Amino acid sequence: MVPPRVYYTLHEASIRWDCSLADIAGWASVGRFEIVTALEPVIQGSRMVAGFVAVSVTDILQMFRRCGTGPTSRPLKRVRPLGEEEWVLITDPEERIEVSLEDLLIMADEVRRFETDCDLLRRPAPQIGSAAKYDWDSMYITLIQRVHDYGVPETQAEWVGEVQDWFVQTSESGEVPDERTIRRRLTPIWKALRGSG
Repeated sequence: MVPPRVYYTLHEASIRWDCSLADIAGWASVGRFEIVTALEPVIQGSRMVAGFVAVSVTDILQMFRRCGTGPTSRPLKRVRPLGEEEWVLITDPEERIEVSLEDLLIMADEVRRFETDCDLLRRPAPQIGSAAKYDWDSMYITLIQRVHDYGVPETQAEWVGEVQDWFVQTSESGEVPDERTIRRRLTPIWKALRGSG
């Protein structure tokens, strides 16, 4: 039996909690949990900093714009080794660390504590035999096929429109998720694909 996982990426947490990356950044900025990254050894002053370090979310808040127009990476100007209280300023521009959304993590213990504090584990499970309101699984399969065959759309708005059209064409009930709901599900995928492109 494998041990429990150590951390979650922000994209994984946003899917797990059904929220946006902006929501996660907001909660972290007011101390609900820490966002961390893994740091290669950096010499600052007389000490070496390495391993998992906390990131000041307010320093990189532009990465979490709800409209999706923010940068996908930012330089870190300070970090805090886990278990310590003092921030370490990264004063040497040559030692400055560029961090991307894919590099940002939440430690699994923090994820579980947050879920307990917010009663996220008590969400009622769907009843056996009940159907989901929207067929997200089939939509994700269609997205994968689209990216495989034609690549990623030029804009996120174009992609949202394609997904809306797909729901219109495939919905048996005629119900289609609103643009905000679609964008919230697409944004982590969009940023991951565009960031690696």
